[in-house]
Amino acid sequence: MAREFNDVAATLQSIRYNRGSLHLLDQRKLPLETTYLEIRDSTDGWNAIQDMVVRGAPAIAIAAALSLAVEVFNLDGFNGSAGEAVSILQNKLEYLVSSRPTAVNLSDAAGKLKEVVSNAAATTSEGRSVFQAFIEAAEVMLEDDVASNRAIGSYGASCIQQQTGKQKLSVLTHCNTGSLATAGYGTALGVIRALHSAGVLERAYCTETRPFNQGSRLTAYELVHEKIPATLIADSAAAALMKAGSVDAVVVGADRVASNGDTANKIGTYSVALSAKFHNVPFYVAAPLTSVDLSLSSGQEIVIEERSPKELLNARGGLGEQVAASGISVWNPAFDVTPASLISGIITEKGVITKTSADDAFDIKAFVQKTG
Repeated sequence: MAREFNDVAATLQSIRYNRGSLHLLDQRKLPLETTYLEIRDSTDGWNAIQDMVVRGAPAIAIAAALSLAVEVFNLDGFNGSAGEAVSILQNKLEYLVSSRPTAVNLSDAAGKLKEVVSNAAATTSEGRSVFQAFIEAAEVMLEDDVASNRAIGSYGASCIQQQTGKQKLSVLTHCNTGSLATAGYGTALGVIRALHSAGVLERAYCTETRPFNQGSRLTAYELVHEKIPATLIADSAAAALMKAGSVDAVVVGADRVASNGDTANKIGTYSVALSAKFHNVPFYVAAPLTSVDLSLSSGQEIVIEERSPKELLNARGGLGEQVAASGISVWNPAFDVTPASLISGIITEKGVITKTSADDAFDIKAFVQKTG
């Protein structure tokens, strides 16, 4: 029997999934249009991720997994062996990972799903049974993401309240980390939601997040939709806002966290972190543990995706008319790396990772081992 996964608790849905059917909200058209694209297979999924129809590390991973789940669910006439099913799934997972290389959640999800199908193949000779195991595992990822986001929000809100010691506080965020970037609720924006629900949020500030404007198009859209008191600022205004004493804490998301705490996030995050350090504003990263890559010793090993020059040359992140001089060269990294030294804490679904007092460094590996 087909299961329904449209969570009524998710205020905004970037992902609409029922078994055998997947639709993704086309975030390129927000906030002016609300359009869902049908995703029929892994090729549609790859294109949707690459073209920024869906974005945000957790949402990318889930969209990729579900696009393949839909494909194999609707694969008529397949009577192959378990080994053939494993080969199909593993090859398509590797293909999907190539869509956005920086977000570790995608490769992490692919690795876990490969293990699921290998284990399934060890217990059956039927390819259809392997497909079924994959579909169920992808659906669990969808359900788990919402639960982990709510936990991140709760831990983050408590931590920031304790850190600031204020009855009312204002929080700045960069890029989009809400329901539109996840399966629901959000990571950094989930922390802001939790603060608002607790009655302690005075104001949320969101940057426009150039060049693709995820802040002005998406985060502002979510904050207005949720009726959270919020103000949009230019990316370059963050330092001035902090100097004015209007920011009590910064909370951002992450696409990949190295084992030492260095964090890759949307371009511009590093600048915000530097400003926060100078103005003694605590700077937090909010991300599920699937964003942690213990295989990397530092952020220097993180592969940074470079995107099309068109995103800078044309308005609306490449979607509008040309605004730059023809012939100008462009450098357009999608992410930058914030050193662990600038980060106050890393908020996860298992709790907040803080620095050891001995050397003022994160021991993320010990935290992961302890929380299991």
